[in-house]
Amino acid sequence: MTTSNTGPRISREMKTVRRMIDIHCRDHHGTRKGDLCPECALLWQYAQGRLSACRYGEDKTTCVKCPTHCYKPDRRESIRQVMRYSGPRMLWEHPILAVRHILDGRK
Repeated sequence: MTTSNTGPRISREMKTVRRMIDIHCRDHHGTRKGDLCPECALLWQYAQGRLSACRYGEDKTTCVKCPTHCYKPDRRESIRQVMRYSGPRMLWEHPILAVRHILDGRK
């Protein structure tokens, strides 16, 4: 997959997804802060590729409100679990990213 989206919106979305995966992996797989288990590392790599190739680019909304599901069904369920668990915790660990993510979803 080629990296075509590199603007500030996609970069922020990548940072947010990475932090969410970090929280989920740390709490469910016992990794240290900032480290990922092999399963979560693969999910992160996949998410980066999908965000880089997002057809909406800088105009994208949050994934939950996106009209196009670009994740394969098994990966979609994995990222949904990560986001469901990590979303509320983002307010404590990364409040600025969390608020920006909420605002992006309202566009």
